[in-house]
Amino acid sequence: MATRTTPDTPSASAHHKTPVPRSRVILASLIGTTIEFYDFYIYATAAVAVFPALFFIGVDDTAKLLASMATFGAAFVARPIGSIIFGHFGDRIGRKATLVGALLTMGIATFLIGLLPTYHQIGLWAPAMLTILRFTQGLGLGGEWSGAALLATEYAEEGKRARAAMWPQLGAPFGFILANGFVLFLTTLMSFDSTADSSNMSHTFMMWGWRIPFLASLVMVFIGLYVRFKLEETPVFAQVLKQDERVKAPLVEALKTAWLPMIQGTFIMIACYVLFYLMTAWILSYGIGKVEKGGLGISYHDFLMVQLVSIIFFIVFIPVSGWWADIAGRKQQQLITTLLMSLYGLTFSFFISPETIGTGEDANIVLLTAYMSVGMALMGLSFGSMSAYLPELFATHVRYTGSGIAYNAASILGAALTPFVAVYLNSIGGVGYVGMYLSAAALLSVLFIAITGETKNRDLHTIGR
Repeated sequence: MATRTTPDTPSASAHHKTPVPRSRVILASLIGTTIEFYDFYIYATAAVAVFPALFFIGVDDTAKLLASMATFGAAFVARPIGSIIFGHFGDRIGRKATLVGALLTMGIATFLIGLLPTYHQIGLWAPAMLTILRFTQGLGLGGEWSGAALLATEYAEEGKRARAAMWPQLGAPFGFILANGFVLFLTTLMSFDSTADSSNMSHTFMMWGWRIPFLASLVMVFIGLYVRFKLEETPVFAQVLKQDERVKAPLVEALKTAWLPMIQGTFIMIACYVLFYLMTAWILSYGIGKVEKGGLGISYHDFLMVQLVSIIFFIVFIPVSGWWADIAGRKQQQLITTLLMSLYGLTFSFFISPETIGTGEDANIVLLTAYMSVGMALMGLSFGSMSAYLPELFATHVRYTGSGIAYNAASILGAALTPFVAVYLNSIGGVGYVGMYLSAAALLSVLFIAITGETKNRDLHTIGR
């Protein structure tokens, strides 16, 4: 049975130090999440511009987009399952081996999507296999994030955990830039315009060009595997192994001893998820969507440029979040940031409605870029310290499982439905309704942040609660 110590005081035994170069830890935690999120976003981009025409049938464009978004959401249903599966092994055999397994799961699924036949070739088997592989992507990502976050936090110096934990968080915007940058390059090279060519089955990009980013992910996976195989186990988990303090069933133990932190962590993350998938998946469909269907009618190429510029603010504010959380504490930093998210949601109809922005070639790209950059800055402030905040809620022997379940259960509530719901809300009431959805989610997160204690000074060597 695990030894019980107080979570806010150092353990009796001296903290073990493993002589692993800090640069290797940073690279291993960053490169894996970058690859995983690249794979994830490649699908998100294709789900808006390619999959509705290649994998779904029907005459109504909105219905096909909704069907494509539904398969996009399948990965979020899989993510909590992935966190349970990989969390079990992460808390039983170690962080290193489990992270390798998560990376392989995501990489193989992404590669196979690039080989799929379309609906026009094999009928309903095409969307069925697409959904299965999307589900498998979710399993992989479900095990990736918590392992990478633990890798960073369990190696971190005292008082600098949030700053150390921000490195795997940078994988999200880096993966996004790689994915969208690659697609931007291909669409430019192949002269693909989504507003005119997305239903043209004979266009080079629609025939085979879209497959290239999926197939190329295999090269990145090999690089990630090389880096991770050179990694050593974290000193915190090495202590657990040395003292034989592992539990036989981490999920059962987490449900018994850490059910409250799992609930708190889940709802703390909801606003962060809603904002991000509004600013990436939904807004892409809105930006390039047909004007008569409530979209802005901006070309795919131009809108990808807008997203690539705004994502820079995501990158810049992730380190700011880590620094702020180490200085002021996780609770205060997250509380202020999430309140600002709620206010931001109330401004959608004033800044990104067709009446304000304009449509097609007359759209105000500068205003749209500036507004999205504000949203991405808030996203960086929220996401940056989450990789310290969530793991700190849990004891060592259930930390992989508990933090993974919290993070990925939030993905169902905050991300899986967001693009789908946002498309629907925009169709019935405009972007103002979408903004109110974000505001409501943010206020829910504010409530749970307010009732959750500060975790800044907790000892990660603690076994039990």
